[in-house]
Amino acid sequence: MTGGDVLHLRGTVVLDDDREAGEAWVVGGRVTYDRPTSPVTGTLDGWVLPGLVDVHCHIGLAADGPVDDGTAEKQALADRDAGVLLVRDAGSPADTGWVHDRDDLPRLLRAGRHLARPKRYLRHYGRELADARDLPDAVREEAARGDGWVKLVADWIDRDLGPDGDLRPLWPRDVLRAAVDAAHAAGARVTAHTFATESLDDLLDAGVDCLEHATGATPEHVERIAAAGIPVTATLLQVAQFPAIAAQGEERYPRFAARMRAMGERRYRHVRDLHDAGVPVLVGTDAGGTIGHGRIADEAAELVRAGIPAHDVVAAASWRTRAWLGADGLDEGASADLVVYDADPRRDVAVLAAPRAVVLRGDVVSGAVAR
Repeated sequence: MTGGDVLHLRGTVVLDDDREAGEAWVVGGRVTYDRPTSPVTGTLDGWVLPGLVDVHCHIGLAADGPVDDGTAEKQALADRDAGVLLVRDAGSPADTGWVHDRDDLPRLLRAGRHLARPKRYLRHYGRELADARDLPDAVREEAARGDGWVKLVADWIDRDLGPDGDLRPLWPRDVLRAAVDAAHAAGARVTAHTFATESLDDLLDAGVDCLEHATGATPEHVERIAAAGIPVTATLLQVAQFPAIAAQGEERYPRFAARMRAMGERRYRHVRDLHDAGVPVLVGTDAGGTIGHGRIADEAAELVRAGIPAHDVVAAASWRTRAWLGADGLDEGASADLVVYDADPRRDVAVLAAPRAVVLRGDVVSGAVAR
């Protein structure tokens, strides 16, 4: 597509939960529902959705830490071709600000580096603070580097406890509250990695804006999370690996291993309980560490397997989360960031695995256009 091309979208154009259209056009890279006077130069038929969102993704990160720009580009392209046109990067040790200058790559909302403590997170991933009291200042710095988000590591295994090593919070309660206040004062939102039950009350009291994993949530926590309207990114692909993680630590850290195994085994029930309580469950692959990029359809399928209706999963992977992040959907005049499918993924989530076409900023970047 060029600046003078007109792309006709026919079939079902999904704007949100309540609005659909039978057709739309892409003119000058933007969506319009007014029939243009210029001739149509290409047509896409099918079910048209706002571009998908991977809300927990790590472009610029691999299992051993930061990657070079070429590898990060391949990661972003894998996400794009899977239909993900908006990524909230939930922490990366690489400087990926250059992605903003590439019109062929997904839109990116960066959270800066994970903020953690020495020996209390994965090596080469986070920014490690020797003094926990430095967290508010570090939050201000990461907020300035990112795109409206800051990522905290709220808990991790404490190996210094020896055989009693287990998940433990990283931050004092007052420091955590001051850090979240600092982020909000800087105009940023805070999301937190949390596996442990013990971290959740402090996080909720501090006023975090999102929770990643939240595998330790008790029924009482689920009620609190729902009442506060805080979304949880379930990352079921990641949590499915908990039994394997438990096996690795079984001999040296039996308490940690038992907890991780139990959380992995109850992952579907846990996610279903969150959804049934009214918690917004977001779709995030946790790609970039041990999970490959471009797996949004697999994560969505896992959420449906857990018992969340396909319609809600697709909405969370598209228009609902775009709105929550402050990104356009497919309203009049919005950037044409969209995915076209041969069938309705709201009825069969497996459809997400095979986009007919991907359109980013008005350009067809994947798939064929009928002329």
